Order: sequence, then C-alpha cells, then structure tokens
Amino acid sequence: MNQNNLDIIIERSLEIREKYHQLEIRQNGQEWTVEQDALAFLTDAGLAGRNIMSHEKTWSKSNSAEELEHKLAENIWWLIILSDRTGIDIKEALDKFLTKTENILK
Repeated sequence: MNQNNLDIIIERSLEIREKYHQLEIRQNGQEWTVEQDALAFLTDAGLAGRNIMSHEKTWSKSNSAEELEHKLAENIWWLIILSDRTGIDIKEALDKFLTKTENILK
C-alpha cells in the first residue's frame, strides 16, 4: 500500500466516523466521547481475539473467517479514529514505531 492509499483510507475512515457522530446525536443527543470510542475499540479488539480463537479452532463459532476479517479491519478503523481524535498523526506515529522497532532488531 502506498502513501496515497493510506491517505484515502484515513479520509474514508473519518467520513464514516462523522456519519456515526450524526447517528449518535440523533439517538443520544450527543456524539460519543473519545473515551466511549476507546471502549468501543477495546470491545472490538476483544471480539477480534475471540474470532482468532475460532479461526484456530479453540472457540467454536460459525463464519469465523468473515467475522475475523471484519473485526481486524474495524480495529484498524478505530485506531485511525482514535489517533485523529487525540491529535496524533497515525502515519507519522506508525513510521516512528516501525523505524524504532527496526533499529532495535538490527
């Protein structure tokens, strides 16, 4: 994936989150806080773990491959949203992480 593709993914992610904010306002009178977004991410991360267990046949559940794919992508989406809401440039943060880790493992 090149840089341009990641920019498009981030833009699409933020547009989707804005639509969810509008839904939250209609349903609850206000959009979710960053803390609520973080809790939703943690819930989805746990569900991804369950789907991994199902994939590895240590937890029985149907449609595990499809659900696992969805949850893994959703967790990436949440990380993009959380980074945006906390003022962190996810592309820069990821580059720093990769560079630091590569240097540690040299």
